[in-house]
Amino acid sequence: MCGILAILETEQKLDTTLVQQLSKRMSHRGPDESDLHFTEKGHVLSHERLSIVDLKSGKQPIQGTSSAWMVHNGEIYNHKQLRETVLKHHTFRTTSDSEVIVRLYEEFGYDFCGRLDGIFAFMVIDGDDFIAGRDPLGVKPLYYGKDAAGRLYFASEMKAIADQCETFEAFPPGHYYTPKTGFVKYYQPKWEDETLAVEKLDLQVIRETLTEAVRKRLMSDVPIGVLLSGGLDSSLISSIASRLIKETGAEPLHSFSIGLDAAAPDAIAAREVAKFLGTEHHEIHFTIEEGIQILEKLIWHLETYDVTSIRASTPMYFLSKAITDRGIKVVLSGEGSDEIFGGYLYFRNAPSVADFQKETIERVQLLSTADLLRADKSTMAHGLEARVPFLDKAFLELAIKIQPKEKMPKTYDGIEKYILRKAFDTLEQPYLPEHILWRQKEQFSDGVGYHWIDALIEHCASQVSDDEFAKAEILFPYNTPATKEAFFYRTIFHKHFPQESAAKTVRKWIPKWQVNQDPSGRANAAHVQADTSIAVSAEKAVA
Repeated sequence: MCGILAILETEQKLDTTLVQQLSKRMSHRGPDESDLHFTEKGHVLSHERLSIVDLKSGKQPIQGTSSAWMVHNGEIYNHKQLRETVLKHHTFRTTSDSEVIVRLYEEFGYDFCGRLDGIFAFMVIDGDDFIAGRDPLGVKPLYYGKDAAGRLYFASEMKAIADQCETFEAFPPGHYYTPKTGFVKYYQPKWEDETLAVEKLDLQVIRETLTEAVRKRLMSDVPIGVLLSGGLDSSLISSIASRLIKETGAEPLHSFSIGLDAAAPDAIAAREVAKFLGTEHHEIHFTIEEGIQILEKLIWHLETYDVTSIRASTPMYFLSKAITDRGIKVVLSGEGSDEIFGGYLYFRNAPSVADFQKETIERVQLLSTADLLRADKSTMAHGLEARVPFLDKAFLELAIKIQPKEKMPKTYDGIEKYILRKAFDTLEQPYLPEHILWRQKEQFSDGVGYHWIDALIEHCASQVSDDEFAKAEILFPYNTPATKEAFFYRTIFHKHFPQESAAKTVRKWIPKWQVNQDPSGRANAAHVQADTSIAVSAEKAVA
């Protein structure tokens, strides 16, 4: 994982010192080494590196056979297969997974992104020609913009280009861009059509495909850990990874959880899972005061004002620092499962099978603005790489096309993600303790301790007067904040990113099919331990 910056020059050349300063705004993404390269045509590529694969020779930018140069943020899981097949006649300069990108460009021109199995944001520059691309779902962030002189900018984070460009946007996932073609949507899976949910349910195939998704994400030359909240998704990923690592005879897997204290719902569950799996478990605690104090810095890192993202990113920010302090650079995480299988509690209220399926697809398509943004930026704030097995292309192709009725909680007396649970409900060598396997959905920002969200709402309300909040629509006409909590976050965001383009990169996460629009899982009536105070306060705030 890394931070990349590319600037396509006009006749007016940028100062090298300025380029370095812009790139260093993302130095947290790549604390291991940094380099930049000016091409013969005056274009510039800069790279902040987090060394994961090929620690010795994988420095970037990487040159191709002749004039092409490349920078990449992410991991290409099938790089060895590509080297041994379609690229076997190429002479490689490194053993880095990233180098296959520039080689594929040399071999196939623009049409190669579909051959990559991994997560990526990249730029290849070849003379005055170039191609920029982003992975299918936007696991890795990428922004692009244009300045007053006509230069094009591409960067991993908005902060590197926001004050340089007149306009900028998030680069769409599943696309590449070239000066000759403009944007091209290379990722066009059949599952984007909700009418094609026709696959028959096969629990064994679900189990095998997810296992392979985890296996390929163990690719690393540095230690790997797992984020273990104690919920279904992270616990399954931890269980699969633990089994695979034991097969190799390697050291026990490191697992990490966080909560306000040892009594937090997630902490209790994670502790039990870790003991069951035999992982080397690390439990981190943070205080509400620490969480509040970090909000401004966190929003600068996240580049969003979305309430859900900020609530959940705060504990993940603290957890990421604790993980890197222990020498771990890569973690597996459970993002994506709730979107694929309709796991959020509001999915219980879907009015029809067709509505349920359409919502799962839309949530997956919008992950880059929500959970994936949080997962990347709150971890990379400390130079930690998060990998997401549930969003493996093969697993997606399988899981989303399963008939939606098989995924609906209504089909199984209100149990969300029933078929995923059932796929790993094995009598011999059980994957998880039974009550963990069948534990109800607990959203991460709730699971660290219910007082966390309550305290956030209360703190934000104390920081925003009624007079200030009354001016919300005037101050923020785009995506006007509906609560004092949202107003407070928006104010901090605007301080760092005042541009209208910045505000338009953010999409708010709002649950459907429930009167109360607060994104906390506890605000849904289905939550078995719902705290009525949060539901009532949120209702009043919206009203």
